[in-house]
Amino acid sequence: MEVDWTQLPPELAESISKKLTIYADYLRFRVVCHSWRASVPKTPHHLPPQLPWLMLPQSQPNQSHRAFFNISNSRVHFLHLPEASHRKRRCGSSHGWLVILDETPSVLLVNPLTRAKRHLPPLSTFPNVVRFDYSDVGREYALVSPSGDVYTRSLTQMRDSFLKKVVLSSSPLEARGGFTFTAVAIVNQTGDLAFCRDGDQTWTFIDGAQSYSEDVVSVNGLFYAVDKKGTVAECDVNGPSPPRVRLIRTPRLEDADMRYLVSSGDDLLLVSRYLQIDYGFLVYNANVNYRTVKFDVFRMNWLGERWDKVENLGDRMVFIGENSWFSLLASDFPGSLGNCIYFTDDYSESNNESGVWGYDSGIFKLWDGTIQELPPYPRNSNYEVHWPAGSLPLWVTPNPC
Repeated sequence: MEVDWTQLPPELAESISKKLTIYADYLRFRVVCHSWRASVPKTPHHLPPQLPWLMLPQSQPNQSHRAFFNISNSRVHFLHLPEASHRKRRCGSSHGWLVILDETPSVLLVNPLTRAKRHLPPLSTFPNVVRFDYSDVGREYALVSPSGDVYTRSLTQMRDSFLKKVVLSSSPLEARGGFTFTAVAIVNQTGDLAFCRDGDQTWTFIDGAQSYSEDVVSVNGLFYAVDKKGTVAECDVNGPSPPRVRLIRTPRLEDADMRYLVSSGDDLLLVSRYLQIDYGFLVYNANVNYRTVKFDVFRMNWLGERWDKVENLGDRMVFIGENSWFSLLASDFPGSLGNCIYFTDDYSESNNESGVWGYDSGIFKLWDGTIQELPPYPRNSNYEVHWPAGSLPLWVTPNPC
């Protein structure tokens, strides 16, 4: 006797849907038939973090759609996203949401998958901004330095260089049941950390965390920031009281070109990146260009308050890119490589690379130190992509919440 699966009881269909962990599988489940679609929510709140897509730089100005490369199947998705179009700067990717700056004081959060939006307090509300005036063209912002000197910045300068990175404690739409999300920003000029909670009208500096501006990450409700030497500031910005800062003075690490903090399961990782001049590029171009040659990975030893060298990540894969880094289990995503670092270029806005496939990206294998190519686009595609200088690829985790 044939079974009519469209007559599956609604509660059973919903139970089955909650076993699905890949967002694409959930979407396919909902389109099987009308009764299945009616039995399960449109937005799945049970999904774990998804394999990221690579948001590609715009090939042409004035485009309202952005291209996202899916590394699991080498497909490209074009999403309508005018909020991240030409003349907009992406200042972070956190929990599937982009942080967008433009030539206004606005700080916008947008989910590229759902187009949901939230606003953070504007740039003009940072404590070191003492005046903002649209009529003072080219000097719209007046800021005060740590020494007390006042200087001015234009709308474009503030968009491009005032903030280094913004990270979120959670997705804004997952902040419910009395819990709210928090954002922390790294201020470029001063090295200060600033935070705001959901609903705040202004940004607040975190006293005691100055100069810990190499990177910042959110882990279990706390924010951790690191300096070039590997020293860590643990910042608790929860509650109505002023932020509490605890310094973890680890032994100094070997110098590296860049450092990243990564939340990996129950561990806090520090990833050091090493660059070299690409002399092959110099043969054809007078400008200096850099390439990644290796990574080192360290795990925080909380008992000894030191960074322990990690030789093997096991099933973990770490993703590093412009203002976004995190780790996932490779076994959760068929075709992925564990014990690897998937990396993209997050430093070469001045590298003058504006050709096809120009950026520094790849898959670094910890077990032998080799780097495998990470194609940002299908090589057999007829669609030719020219990446403009000053525009970098970015990891984005598809998040329907």
